[in-house]
Amino acid sequence: MQTDKEILLTASGLKKIELELEELRSVHRKRVADRIRDSKQFGEFSENSEYEDAKTEQAFVEGRIEELKQVLMHAAVIDEADVMTDVVGVGSIVKVRDLENSDEWEFFIVGSVEANPGEDKISNESPVGEALMGRKVGNTVEVEIPAGLARYQVVSIRK
Repeated sequence: MQTDKEILLTASGLKKIELELEELRSVHRKRVADRIRDSKQFGEFSENSEYEDAKTEQAFVEGRIEELKQVLMHAAVIDEADVMTDVVGVGSIVKVRDLENSDEWEFFIVGSVEANPGEDKISNESPVGEALMGRKVGNTVEVEIPAGLARYQVVSIRK
């Protein structure tokens, strides 16, 4: 993840990334090194699947560490005090109503690194997030989603 682009993070997202990085460095690196050392007892490296699996895991762990270091190097933390409640922005929790079926739900607008649709955390760069950015309560947005064209009305905005 080589980037010079600013990466937007909430304070909780920053903390989560810092914790993951610390765990990778202190726990996972040691565990993988132990696996590599232990796998050497299984014989020739060319025919040793345990050794190959451990080396693959090591490459993954080191790659993830580098990725997280890049994120932290380019992170711009959104201060909760700067999150406005009159317009949707990164850090906003926005309640929307689907105008087709009147269902309502809330989205937490976050930067792309923190996005997790299963937790209703959507990126400001996603189609729905991008459509909601800068909108006010009462505004309606139309956005193309996998199921077709969706129309949402902004019901509320909070921190």
